[in-house]
Amino acid sequence: MAIVFLIIIGAAAGFIATRLMRLEADIPTTMAIGIFGALLGGFVLRMLMALTGFAAGFVGAVLGAMLLIWLYRLYVQGR
Repeated sequence: MAIVFLIIIGAAAGFIATRLMRLEADIPTTMAIGIFGALLGGFVLRMLMALTGFAAGFVGAVLGAMLLIWLYRLYVQGR
């Protein structure tokens, strides 16, 4: 059940992050960015999530996805 929740939240976070960062990506890339961003953001912001609940987890997922987009642009698109 938790993995399905992660995929749904990650896909939504990836969509929002790619729009905020103005990255044109296909659907699988957007979902992957969101899912891995959700993992990264959830790991970094676990304490904040414990204090404020679901909203902090979603913000962490979006921030994590935005960080991955920045790294993608820096190292992958620059080649």
